[in-house]
Amino acid sequence: MRVPPFKRFRPFSQLASIFVLGMVIGSVMYNGIFHASYNNLWLKYQDLRIQIEQYEEDIKTLKKYNKQQTVIKEIRARAEQQDPPLDSIVVKEILLKLSNDLDVLRGRSVFEIDTDNKITRSLLNGKIYTVRDKEYEIQIKTMLILEGVLQVWVEITVSVRS
Repeated sequence: MRVPPFKRFRPFSQLASIFVLGMVIGSVMYNGIFHASYNNLWLKYQDLRIQIEQYEEDIKTLKKYNKQQTVIKEIRARAEQQDPPLDSIVVKEILLKLSNDLDVLRGRSVFEIDTDNKITRSLLNGKIYTVRDKEYEIQIKTMLILEGVLQVWVEITVSVRS
């Protein structure tokens, strides 16, 4: 029995290897595009979930205090811009936790904000929140009440504990 020379099959083996290499590269590129789009979708979902929670809380409060004009009906926490910007999802999670801590001020009289402001600043200034296994410290910069809306501006920094 005679074995055919291997030189005859060499062009076919090169063609097959190029085809398999193309399949591998194509699958890697598709996987990368899929994960990038999935990450964008996840970030958007987290953003919308936080907004929905805040809106539901605001709706409950507005229904409860719609007849009273001189109470805090809504709380909006805002972060000041940092020089190295933090991840937007981390900032929103921290602001959500801060809003939950400030929730005790809902329904309080606007005219009593002076005493509440001092208590809030002393309790929340330098408070450390843990998000995604990292600790972040907040500093309250400004608190403002306008038309029943308490707005709080905070500075968020990565906590360095010794």
